Formats: sequence, structure tokens, C-alpha cells
Amino acid sequence: MFKVLKTEGCARRGEFTCPHGTAQTPVFMNVGTVGAIKGGVAAYELRELGTQIELSNTYHLHVRTGDELIKRRGGLHKFMCWDGPILTDSGGFQVFSLADLRQIKEEGVSFHSHIDGRKIFMGPEESMRIQSNLGSDIAMAFDECVKIPSPYEYCEASAERTYRWLVRCKAALEQYNAETDATNPGQVLFGINQGATYVDLRIRHMRQIAELDLPGYAIGGLAVGETHQEMYDTIAAVEEYMPKDKPRYLMGVGTPVNIIEGVARGVDFFDCVMPARDGRHGHFFTWEGILNLNNAKYAEDDRPVDPACGCPVCRHYSRAYVRHLLKAEEILGLRCGVVHNLWFYNHLMERIRDELDAGTFEVFRKEYSGKLDKRI
Repeated sequence: MFKVLKTEGCARRGEFTCPHGTAQTPVFMNVGTVGAIKGGVAAYELRELGTQIELSNTYHLHVRTGDELIKRRGGLHKFMCWDGPILTDSGGFQVFSLADLRQIKEEGVSFHSHIDGRKIFMGPEESMRIQSNLGSDIAMAFDECVKIPSPYEYCEASAERTYRWLVRCKAALEQYNAETDATNPGQVLFGINQGATYVDLRIRHMRQIAELDLPGYAIGGLAVGETHQEMYDTIAAVEEYMPKDKPRYLMGVGTPVNIIEGVARGVDFFDCVMPARDGRHGHFFTWEGILNLNNAKYAEDDRPVDPACGCPVCRHYSRAYVRHLLKAEEILGLRCGVVHNLWFYNHLMERIRDELDAGTFEVFRKEYSGKLDKRI
């Protein structure tokens, strides 16, 4: 299901195959939390924007609409009219970040829904059941994402519990895949490495979960308050102990430069809400840096948002017009930001793959790693 086609330093050029298609890696997964990209972008438009993998969230789909209803509709692919690969997050991050009242036990976590306040219990088996009902191609293990900084002793106990939960996730998904009415019997499980920024905990946990021989592995619990350098150092420390023949996923990261630096450290999969979220607020990623089209200097600027971009927004509209839409609070303005930024991120990944194919990724990295996060 995954093969490394070539390498350049630690950077890897690969190919991931699952029941709903093949994705070229490194890849950025476009975040459609509740089965849709925020900003009015439909699933049938994702192909035009260069999307390879769509990501939806277990917690949000469970508390609103419900995974059992989606299963009765034929699964998430049919429900949202997307025929490509889907990854579902386990819900763990949302449980720990959105739920004000929660109680963590060995069995799982009890908490109150942020939608209607009803009490919910979620553990490894429940998370796997929800994801099995949704029928995603990649199911993420249920884990605890701890705050950074947190005490060493707490992070150690949390990582050990996350490992025990992973063992239960693996057993549960194998059972659910074997059921005659499984939505997607080819669904696979990715384990998640935890340990905050404590390198020894990260390495110990990675060694443990690697022994389970899962189809893929993620680095979780980053981009939650640590510095960029701490994140890069953690990735580099863990990479040495990640299986070489399995895909590697850096969860919730990040900026274009974070992605370039993640690729340089051996990461294959990325996701982040940033391109859609920032686009809805008028921040547009370009090959020269980040434009804030809310600024008055663009009021009479007739150039495309990015002259080097081929997205539908840059092909048809001027900076002045898009700024007008944003200031007028027209939904089209929000949509322009999301469409442009998703196109940029997806084609950034295509450029990275082309550079890896050509053996020139390090040259590309030196030119753009200091440029793409710059505010223009």
C-alpha cells in the first residue's frame, strides 16, 4: 500500500494506495471536518484544486448528524460525493481541546458534547466503531494530545496509556473490518506517536508502536504551543525510529515552510486548517509570501492575487475585486480565499514532488523555506 520511490537526504518521494485510489507523496490532505471544506467548496471541486486526500473528523461527525446515519447512507464517500481517499482523525484532539468537562480513565474518556451538552463516552473501541461506520480509508488511533508544556511524569503516563489504547484500536478495527456489513473492509489503522517535546519519551513510544507493524504512523501532539525549532527537533529525533517502509504523517502542520521542513525530515503526509481558515480571513498564500488583501493598498490593484498561480481565482479576478468582496462580507470573497489557498498548498506539494523527482529538493528548500511565510 506504500512504496518509497526515491529519497534525497531524509526527504522521501512515495506512493500510497488504498481502496479509493493512489496518492502521490508528499501529500497535503485538505481538511473537510464535517464532510465539507469550510468556505463553500464542494467535494466535486476538490479534484480541480489538486486534492488527493480529504480529511474529516470522527468527533464532529459523531456529535452532529451521526456516524450511524452516514453508514446507512453508504458511508462518508457516498454521503459527501467524494470518490478519493479519506482519512478520519480519531476525535482524540477534539475531545481534549473542545470538551471543558472530561474525565480520563483507562477505559476511555467521558465528556460533554460542545454542541448540546449531552454526556458522551469515547474510548479506542468507540472511536474505531465510528470510523468504521464512516468508512474512511485511513482510521487514526484514539490517543491523548497533551498540552505543551506539561510535566514529564504526566506525559510519560499519557504516552503509556496511548500505547495501550493503540493495542485496543488495532484489535477493534480488525474485528469491525471482518463484519459482513463493514462500510470499507479495506480500512487501515495509523498509530500516533506522543510524548510532548521530551525526546526520550518520543523515542521510547515510537519504538513501542513500531513493534505493532501498523500500515502507517503519525507524529501527534505538535503545533500546540511549542516553537518551530522544538517541533523540527522532535520530528528529527523520532524519524530515525519510524519504519522506513511505512507512510509518516505529521498531524496538524502547518505553514508552507513547516511543510517544506517536515519533508526535509522524512514526513510524507500533512494536514492543517490554516489554508482554508486564513483564506476566509483574507490572507492569501503566494510564491512570494503572504498577502493580506484586507489592506488598503490593494483597493486599486488590478493584478491577480498571485501572477504565478493558475487557480480559478487568479485566472479570473483581481486583488481589488477580491478585496471588495471581503470588505462587503460577500460569501464569494471567503470562497476565493479558500479556493486559492487550497490550490496553493496542493500545488506546493506537487512542486515538492517534482523537485524530489529531479533531485533538486535541497535547492528548492533553500530558496523557499525562508520566503513563503513572509508577510508582504
